[in-house]
Formats: sequence, structure tokens, C-alpha cells
Amino acid sequence: MGLMDWLFGQFIDIIEWKDNTQDTILWRFPRGDDEIKYGAKLIVRESQIAVFVDKGEIADILEPGIYKLETDNLPILTDLQHWDHGFKSPFKAEVYFINTKLFSQKWGTKNPVIVRDREFDSVRLKAFGSYEFRVNDPKKFIKEVVGTDGHFTVDEVDTQLTNLILSKLPEILAESGESVLDMAASYDKFGEFLKEKLQEDFNSYGLKLERLLVENISLPQEVEEAIDKRAARKAVGDLDEHIKYQGAKALGSGKGAGEAAAIGAGIAMGNEIAKSFAKSNETPPPVPQNKPFYIVKAGKADGPHTLEDIKNLIAKGQLVENSYIWQEGLDNWVRAKELIGELFKTTPPPVPNV
Repeated sequence: MGLMDWLFGQFIDIIEWKDNTQDTILWRFPRGDDEIKYGAKLIVRESQIAVFVDKGEIADILEPGIYKLETDNLPILTDLQHWDHGFKSPFKAEVYFINTKLFSQKWGTKNPVIVRDREFDSVRLKAFGSYEFRVNDPKKFIKEVVGTDGHFTVDEVDTQLTNLILSKLPEILAESGESVLDMAASYDKFGEFLKEKLQEDFNSYGLKLERLLVENISLPQEVEEAIDKRAARKAVGDLDEHIKYQGAKALGSGKGAGEAAAIGAGIAMGNEIAKSFAKSNETPPPVPQNKPFYIVKAGKADGPHTLEDIKNLIAKGQLVENSYIWQEGLDNWVRAKELIGELFKTTPPPVPNV
């Protein structure tokens, strides 16, 4: 290498970032020990911002454009370096390029979160969706998030932002006052509500939350089954009322006796359907056969007991419908009538003293 090549190699005369990645938010220009040449060309492309840092202090921030680096283009750096009367010699400064394009990421609950609900009191739910953000305050973003990292990617901030969303989710759900059922019927509206409530937290990182989508809210299986049963009961009730309405309408309009009788039969059928649904909801589950039982006796767990033991205790009046009972597979103690309700109908009462 000749002397002139060495001299020119010590001065940087073009500063630019040709980003060929999809996930880089910030990139530091690799200056090394070289100095930036006075009058060097700075190229800031669309969706980029250049930030000059001098001795750890953020100086000038330049938006998209082509700049000739002189005192006029670097007023803060000029002031920090005391270039009051201009300068002609090379200088040292760190140059960071920030990608201001839109980044899209996924969010979701790993485990169910417990939220208060006006219809179910409290309920466990899972939710997931996506969110879009961009850097809108480069200075704050470097100070609060990046630090001295020279190559900062989306993955490095994704976990932090996802945890932020999930930590705020129960609080925001409760604040909304909406039932879980209403939320599930209007994901767009609820996503917009979440975005508004989370924007201030994103601002503290120098980021703007452009969009937050809720793609699914799922409830525990037992809650979904309860909703299905309630919908079925309501459907039967609506059918019964509809048939009665049609019957009254037919009689009021002077319809023939045959049509009125047919509608009357329909009313009776509707009543029978309603009764069958009610009866099906009251029928206790089959009595478990194999696993041993435990009961509460004198305030303590007593067992194990076989099915025959349980029948004898019922016959003796030592186990009643409201007694507490437990069997493997249950989350908690339940009333005996909920688990073995059939036995109270088939087991004879105690033999009277004669």
C-alpha cells in the first residue's frame, strides 16, 4: 500500500447504510479508528434517520437526504466540539442509522390470565394477535432501549414489548368494562382500545404503536360448555314463545278449528321440548364405579371408601346429599348430590325401629 492510499484510507468520505435485512432497527456505521473527512457525504435513505453521537452524547439527528458534512449541517456537534469558527480537519464521531419502517410482530399468552368479567365474575382466558410499531423518537430509543449496541434487531425488543402487552392485558380488560363475550364479538374495537391504552408505554421507549390486532380470545372448555347450554335453553324458550304467539294470532284472525288445533299441538310439543331440556340439565352424571371415595367426617378427610361403603353410609344416614365428597380427577371437594346423586334415589332409607 502506497503512502497516498494509506492517507486516504484514514479518512471516511461517504457514510451510508444499505440495509439488506428485514429485522434491523439500528446499525452503527463501522468507523473503527478512522476519522470522518470534513465535507464528507452523508446519505440518509427513505425510512432512515442518522444520529451523530459525540463522546457518548447524542448530538445531531438528520432525516432522509444527502448532506455535505460541514458546520452548517452539524450545529450541535459543532457546538460540542467548540468549532465556533468552523473547521477544516477530519473529526471523530459515531454515526447510528435507525430504520423507521413499520415492524410487525406476534403477541400471545403462554398461560391463561385471570380477568374480572361482569357476566362470569372472574374467568381465565387466552388471547393472541399481532402488533405493528416503528421508531418515532430516535433519541429516546437509543437512550432507553439500545444503549451502546451497534446492531439492534427486532428480536432484541420483541420479548420486552410482548411482556409489556401481556402485563397490562388483565388491567385493561377490567378497565374496558366489556364482557368477554362482547370482546369476542368485536375484536377490531377491542384491539383499538388496547392500542390506545398501551401507547403511552410504547412512547416511553421512543416507539409508536401503530396498530394492535386481537385475533382470538379463548375461554376454558367448561365455560364454553356453560355458554352452549345457556344458548340452548334460550333457544327452547324462544321456540315456545313463538309457537304461543302463532296460536294466539291464528285464533284472533278467525282461523279454522283445524289450524288452531294444529297450533295447539305445536304449543304442547314446545312445552314438552322445554321440559325435556330442563330434565336433561337436571339429570345427575353416572355414578363413578372404580376409583375410591373420600368424605368429610368431623372436619377431616375420611377414606378411602368403596362404592358399597358409600351406599351403606347413605343407608345409615351418615352421608347426605349436602355432605362433601372427593374422588381422584376432581379439582376440589363437591357436594355428594353432584357426584353420586343417583344413589340417594336408589338407596332405601334407614330401617325404622319396631
